[in-house]
Amino acid sequence: MRLQLQLTPNTQPVPYDHLHQLTGALHKWLGRNDIHDGLSLYSFGWLRGGESRNASLRFPKGANWNISFFDDEKARQLLKGILDQPELGFGMQIYEIREVAPPPFQAQHYFLTDGSSIVIRQKRPDGSRAYLLWDDPATDQALTQSFQRKLIAAGFSGADLGVTVSFDRTYQTARTRKIAIKGTNHRGSECPVIVEGTPDALHFAWTVGLGELTGSGFGALR
Repeated sequence: MRLQLQLTPNTQPVPYDHLHQLTGALHKWLGRNDIHDGLSLYSFGWLRGGESRNASLRFPKGANWNISFFDDEKARQLLKGILDQPELGFGMQIYEIREVAPPPFQAQHYFLTDGSSIVIRQKRPDGSRAYLLWDDPATDQALTQSFQRKLIAAGFSGADLGVTVSFDRTYQTARTRKIAIKGTNHRGSECPVIVEGTPDALHFAWTVGLGELTGSGFGALR
């Protein structure tokens, strides 16, 4: 289930590195939960409708924000929490919540990122991890395998696991971007992806996102 939140304009500057505050708001609304355990079967995009001013973000007309869960019960739990505490932070409050209907998925779908970057890493021989980016063909296999692990964790099997993920390397404005979360820099790719597979697998991608750190504001799709 995908919920789109409509927010009032901010009354305080929103820093560029505010993703951890969005994560904190999400967990506040969920209350006691276990979504940190294992792979994240949910995703959230970035606040949309902002403009850069004086080294921070402003949302003079408010913002919208998409949050998606594979488990519909978690989405309902979030909704209840928002109704009890509609404050996000930065002087912004949620004043409207809509359920977003999924697109009609078939055997292939072209996804844009929901304002966010897709992060995927590969383990080096020394144990450290290298960021794989949109212009490296090896990234497609890593993204596919990462997504297949999420499918298995969610109980999918059979034809659903034959899904493939690839970046659209013909996209002219693809770029990489460094984003900090509590002082740790992550490098991700802002580039559309093509997902091929069963309609159920494509719907799952639309819900849980792609790559790593989807529970921290990366990899959300639209």
